[in-house]
Parts: sequence; C-alpha cells; structure tokens
Amino acid sequence: MTEQERNVEVVRRYLRTFVTKDLAEVRAVVAEDVAIYGSGGAVRGRHFVEQAVASLGLTVLDQEIVELFAAADRVVVSLAQTYRRDATGVTAVQSACKMYRLAGGVIVQFWGEQDLFGLLRGLGMLPDGPIGC
Repeated sequence: MTEQERNVEVVRRYLRTFVTKDLAEVRAVVAEDVAIYGSGGAVRGRHFVEQAVASLGLTVLDQEIVELFAAADRVVVSLAQTYRRDATGVTAVQSACKMYRLAGGVIVQFWGEQDLFGLLRGLGMLPDGPIGC
C-alpha cells in the first residue's frame, strides 16, 4: 500500500467516526495537537474533534463521500452528511469540503467549510425566510 493509499484510508476512518461516534478511532487517526482551520478561525487540539464527533442532539445517519483526491501528504474530500435533530426527528443533509494533511499515519492539520446555515435551516433551527436586520 502506498503512502497516498494509507492517507486515504486514515481520512475515511476519521470521517466514519461521525457516524459511529467511536472516540477511540478518533484518537487513533487524529494527532493530539491537530491544527484545525475553518469558518474564519483556527484552533488546535484533538478535543475539538472529539466534541464535534460526540455532539449531543444531532446524529449523523449517513455519509456520502462525493469526491476524494489524494496527492503527497494531502487528501481532499467533498461529502454530504445526513443529520437528524434528535429532539424532533427532522433530518437534513449538510455538504462540506475538507482538506487534510497527514504525517506518520495521522491527521495533523485540516481545513474546511461546511454548509452550517443550510443544515440549521433544514433542521428547523433557523427561520425559512430572509434574515432581518
């Protein structure tokens, strides 16, 4: 197996944790001091990933990797995740695009954006009309 193939497998394992909520798997594939960039900010630490995976009130029911591209130490993924708002049972799909950098078989950095606005609207957590000033 090439390094690129190993990196792809690590990213797939990581993404799957949002469905399985397997925090041991998160610890196996994400560096403790991972650097995370997105939504106009940056944070450092695997605990941010663990909080996202274990989030209460939202369950990832399904995940579709739409496209995946690997080159050298990078893996880029576009995906769609189907969420359920546990309090209401309502489901919605969120799209995302992420780029991961790996070293030594773990994710050490990632960048990405996801359609949080669309997800919240789809789950009925934001009004379905224009947002007023």
